[in-house]
Amino acid sequence: MSVHLLLSAGRGPQECAWALTRLLGRLEADAARRGLPTRRVETVPGERPDTHRSALIRIDGGGAEEFAASWTGTLCWQAPSPYRASTGRKNWYVVARPCRLDVPTTTFAEADVDVVACRTGGPGGQHRNKASTAVRATHRPTGLVVVVDTERHFNLNRRIAIQRLRQRIEDGDEADRRELLTDRWRIHDELVRGNPTRIERPLPSGQDQAPRQRRRQAGGARSPR
Repeated sequence: MSVHLLLSAGRGPQECAWALTRLLGRLEADAARRGLPTRRVETVPGERPDTHRSALIRIDGGGAEEFAASWTGTLCWQAPSPYRASTGRKNWYVVARPCRLDVPTTTFAEADVDVVACRTGGPGGQHRNKASTAVRATHRPTGLVVVVDTERHFNLNRRIAIQRLRQRIEDGDEADRRELLTDRWRIHDELVRGNPTRIERPLPSGQDQAPRQRRRQAGGARSPR
């Protein structure tokens, strides 16, 4: 089981990008304690060092879905601003939502298409009706149906029907991919400040060290490739 979680600072100030990095490290440490491997699939850096506008993280393991749910929603990092000493604000918000990376591609095979002869009306239809040259093609896995009667020969109509089915399936897959990308961008605008589902705060005396750094220290230096 694997789940992808997208964290976004939305259109918040630079402190939100700073908070996202801290929350991301806290999430990774929490996952490590539960024995769930994580991987940063994609990150968008902020304007300042060690900040992120967004991060896409993959969580693996048997409890990945339940764990991701515990980190889903509006997250709050509660700490004074590291950039503006004059501001009294201490709550910095980040949104976290599960997301899909891709949609499955529909496999098209002519063996999955049922083709039957049928009769249609319209101009010139008298000849076609008698000959039953029109074609109704049904793609069984998706249920898509096309009817073609543009030609006077059954085999030509059959060929056109197969081509149209294939194109409709490809167009449907492409539309699903565009919708998936739109949904990911929409997450960046979903940030609701206030009423957080989770509040995190800095730990004292450097205990908030990123788990990635701790693993590197434990494993020693890596040999050059």
